[in-house]
Amino acid sequence: MAAPADRIAALRGQLAGAGLAACLVPTADPHLSEYLPEHWAARAWLSGFDGSAGSLLVTADFAGLWTDSRYWVQAESQLRGSGIALMRAGAPDVPDPLDWALAHLARGDRVAVDGRVMDLASERRWRSGLEGSGMALVLDQDPAGAIWTDRPVLPQARVFEHLPPHACRARADNLAAVRTALRDHGAAWHLLSSLDDIAWLLNLRGADVDYNPVFLAHALLGADGARLYVAPGKIDAVLADRLAADGVVLRDYAELSADLAALPADATLLVDPARVTAGTLSHAPRARRIEAINPSQLLKSIKNTAEADNIRAAMAQDGAALCEFFAWFEAALATGDRITEIDVDTRLSAARARRPGFVSLSFATIAGFNANGAMPHYRATESSHARIQGDGLLLIDSGGQYLGGTTDITRVVPVGTPSDAQRADYTTVLQAHIALARARFPVDTPSSALDTLARMPLWRRGLDYGHGTGHGVGYFLNVHEGPQSISVRGHARPHQGMKAGMLTSNEPGLYRDGQWGIRIENLVLAVPAGQTEFGAFLEFETVTLCPIDTRCVVRAQLSADEIAWLDAYHARVRECLLPLVDGAARDWLLARTEPL
Repeated sequence: MAAPADRIAALRGQLAGAGLAACLVPTADPHLSEYLPEHWAARAWLSGFDGSAGSLLVTADFAGLWTDSRYWVQAESQLRGSGIALMRAGAPDVPDPLDWALAHLARGDRVAVDGRVMDLASERRWRSGLEGSGMALVLDQDPAGAIWTDRPVLPQARVFEHLPPHACRARADNLAAVRTALRDHGAAWHLLSSLDDIAWLLNLRGADVDYNPVFLAHALLGADGARLYVAPGKIDAVLADRLAADGVVLRDYAELSADLAALPADATLLVDPARVTAGTLSHAPRARRIEAINPSQLLKSIKNTAEADNIRAAMAQDGAALCEFFAWFEAALATGDRITEIDVDTRLSAARARRPGFVSLSFATIAGFNANGAMPHYRATESSHARIQGDGLLLIDSGGQYLGGTTDITRVVPVGTPSDAQRADYTTVLQAHIALARARFPVDTPSSALDTLARMPLWRRGLDYGHGTGHGVGYFLNVHEGPQSISVRGHARPHQGMKAGMLTSNEPGLYRDGQWGIRIENLVLAVPAGQTEFGAFLEFETVTLCPIDTRCVVRAQLSADEIAWLDAYHARVRECLLPLVDGAARDWLLARTEPL
């Protein structure tokens, strides 16, 4: 297998032969997915860095990998010896890829990006920047693909229907709701390329992308019908008939370009510039575009009453699996068994798989002991992992896909005797978590505005963390979902206001490079909190059910209100999970939910 340095050299040869000065390889596919099928993982294939976010820029004498602070330690390790420079995105004095290109390339230079995987918003920014400096953006070439001779084929997993009682909305109702929004925008057609939107709209699920139960497809929705573009053979005849009954006709995945080109010149096409690629839209040159967020983004983010009830049930099953795992883990530690980070992943995944309604993990389990826990998106591998022994902290971030909901939870547990510094950090992160969990705020408060509530306990100690505090979570869909995002770097856009029914993570953290990492994460559901003369208010119901380890807590550091919140949470965890566990798991649950 060729090393990344050899692949970069081959790419440079391809660029020279095509008269290109540079090539940008983003982490993306034609659906702008977070997790990519191997066929579209060109950036990882070229660089050897397999984190879920990053962009690679290659010129004749430079190669740089831009990624955010979650991945700096991992990228530094994986890029070693490749000749690729780590560009710490977001760090002071580190330009983004476009600004770097404008500073180092010359007039007349041509920069290639595979237009099939470049979102429309980025395409505009790059084209404007390059053309303003006398350079050109080339979207119809794929230099990386040209040298990737053993590129994996596209996945062919079958599509299945999400059915009641877990599917709580009729497909016809979803279609009607989006068509209403379509009319409100004055559009006759709506193009969807984002896989979670398509899966939600049609009550369909698949297995084309790791961890997310979605399938490769595009959809074109009109006033009277819908076309679903999917590879032949992925949908059987029975399901095809059920779709047809709701006005959904199947088209070959490859036929989208021709159908877009056939739209009449006066057609009005609603597109989301952040969720459709420039290459896909290049096939609809005559249609008049109306740009707005996909209506389904907001519609699916607001879970209805039945979905909320199913989510609570899924959280209980997930919590029972965690009780089983932690009971085994603590017993194994006590007897001196050899346990590695890989064992944590294996045992926890097996415990989840035994629970009713479980389908798959919702992301790759993160089990990081001591220094490995300081990498927010660390993943243990067979070739690189730690044994859990001695003293320290073990961070476990994991989740499952259940027919009735998607889970995402992080817990940190002590191994041996944690230090005073570790306990102080842990308690501070717990205070941050509780601060957001107890929040009350007006309906439509921008989600980004809530971020500082969690950071204040850390800021008071001069501490901070590099990632956002909360992301939306799908309903048996993507574990990372919008439109809400609780992030200090977020923007207060109209569609990001908090509404009742939104399911969001609460996950402040603290990371000390080379030492330890702490993150405490639950999922919270926004629920009505009353009406005053100042309007309607919301609060958070914590729906994740698993004890928060109190052995690392510095009790004197907590206020009476914080202790009361923690004790009340543990009382509810105990009440909800006791009927679902027995034996060692039951004993562990009782011990870990004792009042502080």
